[in-house]
Amino acid sequence: MKKIKIILGAIFAILFVGLLFGGNYFYGEAVKRGVDVELHREATSVNADASPEDHAILEEAKNWFNNRDKEILTITSYDGLKLKAQFIKNEAENKKVVLLAHGYRNVGNDMGKYAKMYYDEGFDILIPDHRGHGESEGDYIGYGWHDRFDFLRWIDEMIKRGTESVILHGNSMGAALVLMTSGEELPDEVKGIIADSSYTTVKEELKHQLKHLYGLPSFPILDVTSMITKIRAGYFFGEGSAIDQVKKNTRPLLLIHGDADDLVPTWMGEALYEAAGGEKELWMPENVGHTKAFDVYTKEFIERVMDFVNRVIEN
Repeated sequence: MKKIKIILGAIFAILFVGLLFGGNYFYGEAVKRGVDVELHREATSVNADASPEDHAILEEAKNWFNNRDKEILTITSYDGLKLKAQFIKNEAENKKVVLLAHGYRNVGNDMGKYAKMYYDEGFDILIPDHRGHGESEGDYIGYGWHDRFDFLRWIDEMIKRGTESVILHGNSMGAALVLMTSGEELPDEVKGIIADSSYTTVKEELKHQLKHLYGLPSFPILDVTSMITKIRAGYFFGEGSAIDQVKKNTRPLLLIHGDADDLVPTWMGEALYEAAGGEKELWMPENVGHTKAFDVYTKEFIERVMDFVNRVIEN
């Protein structure tokens, strides 16, 4: 009996050490800053081909952004991090601004292609690097959960500069960020929110990734990693819920989600739409993968987004 207890104890110890090792490994893959990993590999074949006209509009938008002068703004987060953003002031002086929120392990420049369509409508452009990304401080990725408080500070900074109308527009993790922000108490200046390819919760998205990339069940490795994330980054995966936050939303909302998205499953966009409070719209472009609606249907994307934006600001 004593020998059996020793053997069982050794087995449990090995399993415990293995789970800790696996949890720390997945933390490094999914949460830690500055690790060059490819958490997801999406098949490029899922995307429809852009028309020559759409391709030309897209390239013009990218070139326009790359050749603009940008002012670098800095704020301090609630937990003492220095956060950076690029700012483009519009000559029109219309007192309206769009905050563009980038995706997972991207940087602000990755949202630059959207800047021209807003500038053409008289908007100032603010493109932050989220905590743990780009030029901003932070040693972990917040998946939008802690970042929502950062965005509230960016909104306040814009209002201090005289902004009277604010639009929030995010992609992927940035889409989850703006939806998580939607559940907070927002100033009246925030007029509308656009979320392109958001996940429902951090836990559900990482569960999907474990299965999609590694063919692994989420239990127990995701739960162990969540505990490690709580210790090292200050949040459990289960806390980071865009779907719970969007239930409290009171602002007009435009959700975009490609029907061929295999990074953030399309059902998540549908679930967010069903749960969302306030005025809401859902556009699901055909044969479009993750955040590719602008690249594939550029002209239609601009028309739909600007119709929404101008309508909510006028109201």
